[in-house]
Amino acid sequence: MMPGAGFCSCWGGRVLPLLLAYVCYLLLGATVFQLLEKQAEAQSRDQFQLEKLRFLENYTCLDQWALEQFVQVIMEAWVKGVNPKGNSTNPSNWDFGSSFFFAGTVVTTIGYGNLAPSTDAGQIFCVFYALVGIPLNVIFLNHLGTGLRAHLATLERWEDQPRRSQGNSGAFQVDSGADSFSQLLQVLGLALFLTLGTLVILIFPPMVFSHVEGWSFSEGFYFAFITLSTIGFGDYVVGTDPSKHYLSVYRSLAAIWILLGLAWLALILPLGPLLLHRGSQLWLLSRGLSLKDGAAPHPSALPRPQKIPISA
Repeated sequence: MMPGAGFCSCWGGRVLPLLLAYVCYLLLGATVFQLLEKQAEAQSRDQFQLEKLRFLENYTCLDQWALEQFVQVIMEAWVKGVNPKGNSTNPSNWDFGSSFFFAGTVVTTIGYGNLAPSTDAGQIFCVFYALVGIPLNVIFLNHLGTGLRAHLATLERWEDQPRRSQGNSGAFQVDSGADSFSQLLQVLGLALFLTLGTLVILIFPPMVFSHVEGWSFSEGFYFAFITLSTIGFGDYVVGTDPSKHYLSVYRSLAAIWILLGLAWLALILPLGPLLLHRGSQLWLLSRGLSLKDGAAPHPSALPRPQKIPISA
């Protein structure tokens, strides 16, 4: 077979369907987001223009050009991380806690976009800091996830568990009753572990953020998901409201939560398919069906108990 034929076969059999599915998924997302957000954006734009006109009517000493210049100053300050609300006594965006939070968003590639270095030295350092920090973060999360998975080592040995017991005649049969009970305990233990982890990582922190920031729980959960998925839009960021008095370690604790949350996701994402697979096996065992090719059903599940000898 010519090499070109093999390449075309691989492209047509695997890559092309996946590419089409990927493009269709992007088109679907673009369509839905446009339908949901375009009208709201137009309303916000019209409302903003109306507020500018009202402002000019109330302050006749200003003209349109002066107002546009002032708006430009506000936009430039916002891009540089300066909140236009409040006054010069607002907390610094570059105190140690905020800087620690920013360093965490760099190495985790979240990048909210609400804050960035503005000096040449800061931008150059950020480049080299990210070049070293991003691989270091990946290595750290992999090792932390491996350490957490070590506590679930029994899950990896399910396939190797002895499921047959030898009878007097030298034949083997499946002891599905004991195996079903053992897997039930393991599935329940895993479900409890995942539930507690989800509460600690994805439920309690949004409740805390909502309380401190004055958000609704849905906004807090939205922030948590956008953060831990490393999307980081920047529309919701903790510790940025100048009207609130935060604890000095608030943003540092948020950065630590981000690292632990990323490690948790690195742990549970591979376990999701495993849990589904084990659940299906448990369901099959409860009905007295075999789990492996060549294994006989449990005697109590059939009117005629059978023993299938292992061929040499």
